[in-house]
Amino acid sequence: MDTKYIFVTGGVVSSLGKGIISSSIARLLLSRGFKVTIQKFDPYINIDPGTLNPYEHGECYVTVDGHEADLDLGHYERFTNIQTSRANNITTGRVYQSVIDKERRGDYLGKTVQIIPHITDEIKRDVKLLGNTGKYDFVITEIGGVVGDIESLPFLEAVRQLRMELGQNCVCVHLTYVPYIRAAKELKTKPTQHSVKQLQEVGIQPDILVLRTEREIPMAMRKKVALFCNVAPEAVTQSIDAPTIYEVPINMHREHLDEIILKKTGTPYTGEPDMTKWNKFIDRIHSASDVVKIGLVGKYVELQDAYKSISESLFQAATYHEHKLDLKYISSEKLNDGNVEEMLSDRDGIIVAPGFGQRGIEGKFVALKWCRENDMPTFGICLGMQCMVIEFARNVLGLKEANSTEMDSHTPYNVIDLMEEQKSISNMGGTMRLGAYACHLVHNSKVAKAYGTLDISERHRHRFEFNDDFRKQFEDAGMKCVGENPESHLVEVVEIPSKKWYIGTQYHPEYSSTVLNPHPLFMDFISAAIANSLNKK
Repeated sequence: MDTKYIFVTGGVVSSLGKGIISSSIARLLLSRGFKVTIQKFDPYINIDPGTLNPYEHGECYVTVDGHEADLDLGHYERFTNIQTSRANNITTGRVYQSVIDKERRGDYLGKTVQIIPHITDEIKRDVKLLGNTGKYDFVITEIGGVVGDIESLPFLEAVRQLRMELGQNCVCVHLTYVPYIRAAKELKTKPTQHSVKQLQEVGIQPDILVLRTEREIPMAMRKKVALFCNVAPEAVTQSIDAPTIYEVPINMHREHLDEIILKKTGTPYTGEPDMTKWNKFIDRIHSASDVVKIGLVGKYVELQDAYKSISESLFQAATYHEHKLDLKYISSEKLNDGNVEEMLSDRDGIIVAPGFGQRGIEGKFVALKWCRENDMPTFGICLGMQCMVIEFARNVLGLKEANSTEMDSHTPYNVIDLMEEQKSISNMGGTMRLGAYACHLVHNSKVAKAYGTLDISERHRHRFEFNDDFRKQFEDAGMKCVGENPESHLVEVVEIPSKKWYIGTQYHPEYSSTVLNPHPLFMDFISAAIANSLNKK
């Protein structure tokens, strides 16, 4: 069968959930036995989100092949259980960079380089890249931003051209918002009508509408939308707010979204999608009665998207332990010796979050000292692990001025130091240790028991590392280096075996936790937190 292409566009406002709808479509098609992949096209001019402030863009997600990507790729992986790569996330910056490189090489034979055809041809090439591999029945492409944005126009023009070229092998799903005006007690469809009109003005007639709403949309109103938007009435679906994002695939199947797509692309199908495992996970969400209380210490706590993969990994692990997750975001900038007990003592476990830079770092040291001394189950990720090392050096080894050279280039005790291969690099973008690397774990360590194996592979995003010159001092004092890269011997995992659960990882386990395969470290951490909560009673 020919590869089918599904385009997901958005209108009215941003953050409607195009990524969740794209992921839900993928989940439903996968559950029907089709081979599916998803990609995100972002209209910003950055090459990737690697240098973007989390306040601008939320979490920077890392793929196995070392690409810094949009956080929606995290949703794609969590929903589909399929690893993404560099090919799954394209930005305007990458498109323009590629075109300019070709122009400099003379590939265009002296022609004037223009948006059409050169930029749009490059976008079309990127859209079809995964489809041309022959591996997939469906390629879902989410177009970032909102219809009407100047930045999105080249992408929409490329979609218009592809629709002409691909015919029935292409379908456009447009997600819009139907607001409820509380004072008038009415749902309003006019924003949707205007959004579709804007899409039509650039030459794209949507095949399917998904109406994001807080309240049930009556059938008469759906028919009105169908009439004014030139869409078949049965192809006007609703996505009503759900208690969790993981219920959206179930809701969209109830709206027959997967069947509508299969019919419109002329794809033969039988029966229902096999959502058995997914439904069991949903049942666990609803049946959970006990609560596990976790504190997340970080500097971006007012922007929870900055820690999206961590919060979802915790939620998945808590759900599989049949617990509800009570996640409290704790600003590391506001933590000090005077309030740390008040801020942390009601929690069953603490995560110290990753990040870069000096801001909020002292609060992380305060939190870790309290957690270590009070035997609180504690999980440090990336910078969180490095902070574990620095705090231990200062307060156990007595190296009071111990630090990372990221924070203090003149520290006499550089227990965390710049990786050797990073010392000559001045460029910020895409130059860190990125992507999946092997790690060998020490037999009988807590972390090895959690994984159930000694050889693992996890994703990284860092420039600084544990300084091996200090390893013996740490190990003699009780902090063990229990995971290292087999080739470079970089320390990947530290733990204090005498504590209930005090583990730091240089890598990011949250990137590889999915609904159907929750990450073993998060599962073990939540188990330790639940045990800690029972001990308190």
